[in-house]
Amino acid sequence: MKRILSQCIKELAQFQRDRLTLALAFILPLMTLLIFGFAIRLEAKDIPLFVQDFDLTPLSRSYIERLFATNQFKPAFPENTNLQTIDPQSVIDQGIAKVAVIIPPDFTRQIKADKPTNVQVLVDGTDTNNARVIKNSIQATTQFFLQRSGLQPLTEKINARVRIWFNPGRQESLYIVPGLYALILWIYPSLLMAVAMVREKEKGTILQVYASSLTALELLLGKGLAYLMIGISEAFFIMGLGSLIWGLGFAGDPTPLFVSTLIFLADSVSFGLLVGVRAASQNAAVQAVALIGFLTALLLSGFIYPLSNIPFPLSLVSNVVPARYYIEVTRDAYVRGTGWSGVWLWVLILIVLGLLLFNAARIGLKRMQLSD
Repeated sequence: MKRILSQCIKELAQFQRDRLTLALAFILPLMTLLIFGFAIRLEAKDIPLFVQDFDLTPLSRSYIERLFATNQFKPAFPENTNLQTIDPQSVIDQGIAKVAVIIPPDFTRQIKADKPTNVQVLVDGTDTNNARVIKNSIQATTQFFLQRSGLQPLTEKINARVRIWFNPGRQESLYIVPGLYALILWIYPSLLMAVAMVREKEKGTILQVYASSLTALELLLGKGLAYLMIGISEAFFIMGLGSLIWGLGFAGDPTPLFVSTLIFLADSVSFGLLVGVRAASQNAAVQAVALIGFLTALLLSGFIYPLSNIPFPLSLVSNVVPARYYIEVTRDAYVRGTGWSGVWLWVLILIVLGLLLFNAARIGLKRMQLSD
């Protein structure tokens, strides 16, 4: 135990002397938190809408006002623009607007005559998800306009009373920021650990370890313990900033989050140890963490896209991504608040994955050691 603690103290001393690494350990997570936290928006807003009204009646203007009242659309052109002479298709083709609505000249007359009237809607389908959102929004707004204008009976056979659970205000930060915690705490502790491990090879100091009585297990535990402590400080740093900037608070018992954070950081450090043992240079270690660690945590963890949307066989890979399970814990802590009853299985899986990663690093380093 003394040798493990000595190795840990030595690693922390080296980390403190390296001002660049010390700065990157906290500046990079801060930049990632701010960029992703403010830049990622899953709900489409301020969609440029082009409306061409050939009817020019109070009813058609009321319909247009109802479209913009959703706060989901914004005018594609200034108010003083003559919209009658503009080709709607060219507006869509040039990317000036994402959707164009053309109201026919007999709009009001047909409605008052109790006859169906067609409003043409052109939607830019380049972004399929955005196009689906626009289509549903136009249809829902039109239905609401008809009901409020007395053009359609308010009584319906089925009346769905919808209530959004856990996040009624649809605050996106409650979804994005807890997921960011998993992404940041998976990438940077493992990156620092991998670079520190490879540095021993490049400087040749690893040979002194091989020739000493220090075992592979003691070396990995000593280095891992040091960067686990660094990871804990990073976790306090980014979670504290997340609470200050976005006003996040715990929805229930925070104990599962604290315990799983410690386990997840151990997983991250173990992954860094594994990469550091296998990589031959610091560049290779950085590329491995970026390719294997970052991409899988970003795309295969459910951070942005639902896990059900991941096609086979990539869906199998997502089962061994630790960030997938930690995201469930963080979102439960900040959004759902179910506590241990809802996340105990994910914590158990994190423990198993961490043991597998650490054991793989131990076996890899043991093969590199000099024989007695």
